[in-house]
Amino acid sequence: MARQYFGTDGIRGTVGKSPITPDFALRLAHAVGRVLRRQGQQGERPLVLIGKDTRISGYMLESALESGFNSAGVDVMLLGPLPTPGVAYLTRAQRASLGVVISASHNPFYDNGIKFFSANGSKLPDAWEEEVEQVLLEAPEWVDSAALGKARRLTDAAGRYIEFCKSTFDHSLSLRGLRIVVDAAHGAAYQIAPKVFHELGAEVIAIGCSPDGLNINEGVGATHPEALVMAVRANKAHFGVALDGDADRLQLVDEQGRLFNGDELLYLMAADRLARGEAVPGVAGTLMTNMAVEQALKAQGVGFVRAKVGDRYVLEELQRNGWQLGGESSGHLLALDKHTTGDGLVSALQVLQACVRSGKTVAQWLSEVTLFPQVMVNVRLQPGQDWKSNRLLAAEQETVQKQLGSAGRLLIRPSGTEPLLRVMVEARDERLASECVQRLVQAAKAA
Repeated sequence: MARQYFGTDGIRGTVGKSPITPDFALRLAHAVGRVLRRQGQQGERPLVLIGKDTRISGYMLESALESGFNSAGVDVMLLGPLPTPGVAYLTRAQRASLGVVISASHNPFYDNGIKFFSANGSKLPDAWEEEVEQVLLEAPEWVDSAALGKARRLTDAAGRYIEFCKSTFDHSLSLRGLRIVVDAAHGAAYQIAPKVFHELGAEVIAIGCSPDGLNINEGVGATHPEALVMAVRANKAHFGVALDGDADRLQLVDEQGRLFNGDELLYLMAADRLARGEAVPGVAGTLMTNMAVEQALKAQGVGFVRAKVGDRYVLEELQRNGWQLGGESSGHLLALDKHTTGDGLVSALQVLQACVRSGKTVAQWLSEVTLFPQVMVNVRLQPGQDWKSNRLLAAEQETVQKQLGSAGRLLIRPSGTEPLLRVMVEARDERLASECVQRLVQAAKAA
């Protein structure tokens, strides 16, 4: 069954346009509630946790979801503004049936989304989403008044999550003596992130921590790291940590103002474990993970696999192989022995812990890794255009791959949200990568 509403990370879109409307949110929650009751123990009322980021539309969607769940006989616990990984953690800690996050992550305020976590705090499989979409096609089945769900608020949700984040940092270490700029993108971690680093001993300079419902991700956060770079330099800080709107994504800056992406930080986390004598049998990246990281890991005897773009697919690869570390270039990083899902704060603490323990800078940890230039161009597709049947493009792909050999690679994939074809070439020589991309783009447009 082709999914109509669910994408790679839940349901997302522009507020006020289908499906991000209050009436759909109510229908969705009702359908999910029916699925939960169908899958749960007989006579046991499901409990759902709902958290959100700081978008003004979160109030509207939260109320609609609450009503939808209650109408299906499901209890609701409201968490208020809380990072996505915080909702995942509390879903597991509270023994809830499901966790719901109202967020569009790194998107601007006029977008929003709804995503779900299982009872064990992990992303749900495609099959579950397909079942929900099937129930959405059916007529609602309202429970009678005596069976309606109830709603209550967990008032100390933020405090519980702060303590969880701190628990992932080595208790024998501290951040004393470090000045850290923390940028929460005016998002879900605006109160939480500064407290986590402060309570571990750091001097904290907070930016992007004054949400007004409309400024989430606006010129700050992991998608606009230039603000963090400037703040680190201006305050002569030792580190800068930037999260995105729902705080599952990390970008890090060192005292020189150098920005490190998710690929580099993933390598650092693996290298730190190897240096401490821990086994790292393998690491999962994505189709976009830089080839230099793959080669550096393999040089140390660490296996590497590529998943489809999306942290849920990285998680699936980790679970399939029994590994712990994985991530995306964008800064979604997973350490499954620390958390069940990607967590920007926990990942930042793992990197800082490695530096504090070893006395090495981030740059020193990454001295063996020089990222290959990646050149990507988006090609707009015409309605109904089948790029896979383009023989000229197929022939050019074969030619380019032979030319790159083992010193580069190419990737052509459709966007999951727009009518675009993403054409990427990665090579040690940036000029070669650019030339190859242009040839592929010309072939793609010739269809």
